[in-house]
Formats: sequence, structure tokens, C-alpha cells
Amino acid sequence: MSATRLLVLGVVRGYGRAHGYLIGNDLMSWGAGDWANVKWGSIYHALKQLTKDGCLVDHAVPPARTDYEITPAGEAEYRRLLGDALRRPETRPDLLAAGLALLPSLRRAEAVGLLTERLAALESRRDAARRQVEEWREPAHVKELFGLWEHAAAGGAEWTRGLLGRLEGGAYRMAGEPGSPGEAGSWVILKLE
Repeated sequence: MSATRLLVLGVVRGYGRAHGYLIGNDLMSWGAGDWANVKWGSIYHALKQLTKDGCLVDHAVPPARTDYEITPAGEAEYRRLLGDALRRPETRPDLLAAGLALLPSLRRAEAVGLLTERLAALESRRDAARRQVEEWREPAHVKELFGLWEHAAAGGAEWTRGLLGRLEGGAYRMAGEPGSPGEAGSWVILKLE
């Protein structure tokens, strides 16, 4: 899965209709160039590919701008990618980071459900790695690899439990709640002074 694909769909969805420069400015202001390796070229490539795939429709805006709008297929792809980013623990942190950046587009119960799946998967990984550490014999130094996996999964599980607690306690405005930035087309362009 591509974090760029998810992020581009999420920004277009958030605005309802957006052009490449606006999408790129938002993603770069979020630091996505660092945590998701998003580049200007990858944004424009994603826009073209998503349009080709039927997830976005493009609109020519004179004199020389193209705006993009999400399609029903794009909404389905967005939801699939976002769900996978939150539920599946991956070794690449960019996917989870993209999911977290777009978290408010989910209803609270949906986010809690996805993160509960993530927690179960992390706990299973932790336990499996712990068994490998206990059972491994030769070469002895390979135990360090399993120990690293156990530690990473345990840390991920602890963080996920914390986020679940915050969400269950009402933190953040989620889709369907007053003032939520999670509804399609609800974003406003911020004017910097």
C-alpha cells in the first residue's frame, strides 16, 4: 500500500475538490515529506494514477489548473486504505502515520474497532517473538532479532492501548461529531498571515 495514495485521496476528500499545489502544500506542511517520503513528483503521479484508476475525476480550470474530485470508487479505496493503515501493524511507519493524519474521517466506533484489531495483531506478534527468543538455539545472536521484534510489538501495543483509551474517552472530533474535520468536503483553506 502507498501512503502517498492514501494521503492524496484523503486531502482531496477533505476539501471536496482540490488542485495539486493545494494537496502538496498541505502534505508538506504536515511534514509528510519526512515521515511518509512524499515528494511533489509522487503527489502528481498519484493524482494521475488515481484518475486513471477511476478514484478521482479531474476538472480543467482555466487558465491552466486541474482540480480533482473523489469518486464513489475513490471513497471506497480511501476507506480500504485507511482501514488497512490503522488495523495492520506494518514495519513501515509511514502507513500508520498516514492513517493517523486522516483519523478524524472515521466515526469513533469505527476507529476504535480498527485499532482494536491492530492491538490484537501486535500482541500476537509480541507473543510469537517472545516464544522465538525462548526457543532459539543457534546461532545464538539471532535471538537479538527476535528480541527486537518482541520489543517493537510490545511498544506498539502499549501505544495503541493509549490511543484507544483516549478515543474511548472522547479525545478528538471524529466524523459525525460537531466540528469534526472528518466529513468529506468539510476542510477549509487556512490563510496564513
